[in-house]
Amino acid sequence: MTVFHFFNCAILTFGPHAVYYSATPLSEYDTLGTSVKAALVYLGTALVKLVCLATFLKVSETDNFDPYQELLKALIGFIDVAGLYFALTQLTHRNISQNHKFQAVGLGWAFADSVLHRLAPLWVGARGLEFTWDYLLQGLEANANLVLSISLAALGSLMWLRKNKPKTLIPIIYACAGIVATMPSITSCVKNSTCQYPYYSDIWPLQLFEAGIGMAISKGGRL
Repeated sequence: MTVFHFFNCAILTFGPHAVYYSATPLSEYDTLGTSVKAALVYLGTALVKLVCLATFLKVSETDNFDPYQELLKALIGFIDVAGLYFALTQLTHRNISQNHKFQAVGLGWAFADSVLHRLAPLWVGARGLEFTWDYLLQGLEANANLVLSISLAALGSLMWLRKNKPKTLIPIIYACAGIVATMPSITSCVKNSTCQYPYYSDIWPLQLFEAGIGMAISKGGRL
């Protein structure tokens, strides 16, 4: 049963990435190389973020919400925007459209994030003798992160690749990019405001909130 639980959690965490790739035109245009390059850029970006977090953030002995630390964390989160900018504009891609490019970059970005942050906990914890919902919830969190990553890549495509965008939409696009980039700090704030509830009860609204914001921004990016 422990191995079965591990495979269930792993499929829930990584399966949607494969489904998205195969169910969209990405597989038809063979954009796997672009996704792999974006994943490598994410790993480099994550290393830079780790160094910045270790340098500028202090380790808190309590779980109290610290606005100054969260502000620094949000500013460091914009390193992801710089990494996506590099992935969208500096990497060499095949002759694919902008729509396929940002989807491939966002997919590779989200997959690398899931591998880096969730594969080891799944391998160590999901095979334990005691059943826990935490790893199933991690899989749902990975799905919400997939939506957010593709949304951020779509906004990056609008900002840096589309040259004929209406000037009235430029502030909205940048505001949406800021919201998505600082989403980890926003969800941390929401989670701390509801910390009196158990983890399994307050994580569902957070995941729905993340996915809803990402879907709304993606829908708005098509207008």
